[in-house]
Amino acid sequence: MTVTANKIEQWLEEVPASLSLFHGDDLRDAMVEDLAGAARRTPSFGFQPIGQSGTNLPVVRGLTSHVTAFSSSMLMLVDGVPTLMGQGFEHNLLGVERVEVLRGPQSTLYGRNADAGVLNIHTRQPGGESYARFDAALGSRDKRSLRFDLGGKLVTDSLSASFAGEWREQDGFIDNPHRGRTEDNRERYAGRAALRWTPSPSSDVTLRYARQAYRDGGAQWGRVDAPWREVHSGTASWNRSSGRVLALDIEHELTENLHFRSLSARHDFHDHVRQDADFQPLDRLHVERDHHLSTLSQEFRLESVGSRHQWLLGLYADRDDHELGFRQQTPFGMQHTDVDLGGDSRALFGQWTQALAPDWSLTLGGRIERNRISLTAEDGGRQERDWRRFTPKVALQHEWSSDTRLYASYAEGFRAGGFNAFARADGFPAYDPQRVASYEVGLKGWALDRRLRYAAAAYWMDINDMQVQQITQPGVVHITNAAEAYSTGLELEADYLLGTHWSLQAALGVNRTRFREFQDLAGDHRGNHNPFAPDLDGYLGLRYDAPSGWYAQAGLSGVGRTYLDAANDHRRDAYGRLDLSAGYRHRQYGITAYVDNATDERYDAVGFLNGMARVYSEPRELGLRVSVDL
Repeated sequence: MTVTANKIEQWLEEVPASLSLFHGDDLRDAMVEDLAGAARRTPSFGFQPIGQSGTNLPVVRGLTSHVTAFSSSMLMLVDGVPTLMGQGFEHNLLGVERVEVLRGPQSTLYGRNADAGVLNIHTRQPGGESYARFDAALGSRDKRSLRFDLGGKLVTDSLSASFAGEWREQDGFIDNPHRGRTEDNRERYAGRAALRWTPSPSSDVTLRYARQAYRDGGAQWGRVDAPWREVHSGTASWNRSSGRVLALDIEHELTENLHFRSLSARHDFHDHVRQDADFQPLDRLHVERDHHLSTLSQEFRLESVGSRHQWLLGLYADRDDHELGFRQQTPFGMQHTDVDLGGDSRALFGQWTQALAPDWSLTLGGRIERNRISLTAEDGGRQERDWRRFTPKVALQHEWSSDTRLYASYAEGFRAGGFNAFARADGFPAYDPQRVASYEVGLKGWALDRRLRYAAAAYWMDINDMQVQQITQPGVVHITNAAEAYSTGLELEADYLLGTHWSLQAALGVNRTRFREFQDLAGDHRGNHNPFAPDLDGYLGLRYDAPSGWYAQAGLSGVGRTYLDAANDHRRDAYGRLDLSAGYRHRQYGITAYVDNATDERYDAVGFLNGMARVYSEPRELGLRVSVDL
């Protein structure tokens, strides 16, 4: 199984890091059609309970970002194109070849906002034999979806293309008796196209375009004390967000062992939402956000793979532009904020892996990066900040046997600083980058005649200048660098072929993330849990494949108690979730039945946003999918 976690192709076991790999066909069989479903199968990886389509705040090894920050604890790349913040951090996993989840600081190769990990999604590359897949599904709450994924050669062997698309609609589950409707209906459109040109055996050029759009009701929020999934909002809530990506990927083989790579991309996302926040007929409190984000990025790389060494050298640059409009209705009237934010980054990075002996290898890497940001308020006031960072990495790996590898590593990471763009009354104060230093040891390999693949990792991370939400005065919340913290933990993964037809998947994440220092007007939070960081999460899956084409699988995921604020006053209790699916394949036809959250477990996040709201968990869902593969 090959991966590109280090931006060059390697066997999974050769990567000296904690890495999970999922194949697209396996996710499709399990009816996993979003990132939350993939995260449930991954140790030490999850998302904050936001309840809004198109926005996700990842939690990796106890580190997360905040809903008012334009950054993320994990960098997401789709075919190499970065998503640098929580808005737009979503993918429907349609036409995906594989998903790589890399945990621990990765800023040496990937730069800012990779201080806790990288999510690397690779879609199917056009070329080779033609293919076509069509799916249609029905499910609970009048769910309907259509999906297609097709590709093949065009006029000549050197030109090929692929196309994928999805339409999905589903009624909500939060009742609003005041308006006689459900509040959280969902509708999503997504499309993707790729054109690949291979003019010679040594050149490969791919042009990609992707678009997504949401036409949803409100977020899945309600009153903290609500006894059931119900609101009485008189103010309409909606989500009309959309995004698009255009990318040009060029690869050229200069010599047998030396490759040149260029990736140019433009990523736009329009985060346009309105949310009632009092959940009552009178309009006392609601928020509306109209945020346009545009990112231009360019990366050049030289890559070399030899018999005893591998290396790469790269240049990276990007430019961010934000236009933010924010409206907040309060009992005292309407408040509004309009700001423009800009930023640019420049980086030089490299990594070298050298064989020291037949059984030992050493990896050294480093990145020099400069980040500049600016904020221009509607009254013309302007602020600027500038940071420079060097992020090193060193890893030592030992091949204990042909099936077992051990490694030890040290790496640093950082998350970008920014401005409190929602704090107009206080002059939009700035906050600095968050810095992470990580120590990790791990073991991975095969056993039992290669029927068992296993991986284990233990880590310790020091977090300095930690970005936290701080209560500077009653009712005013800022992001500051007021905290120091640590994160330590253990990750275990196993894939076991029990017999000819049975397979088992297991994952376990144990984490302890605590504040060393953090004090605000709410009190001294030293020793408290970092918000949204559970101490325990896990997954256990069992699958049966019959020779006749039948298959069935069950997946049990669990998450420990999760605190929602720095004072640890609000929490989501520990829960377990059972997902089931079974299907039959006959030639090119298939049918799959599924039950998500089969026990109808309720795991609401009670006290989200400093006790303001309850985020409802999704109820049980039953469905049926039919498919044709051509």
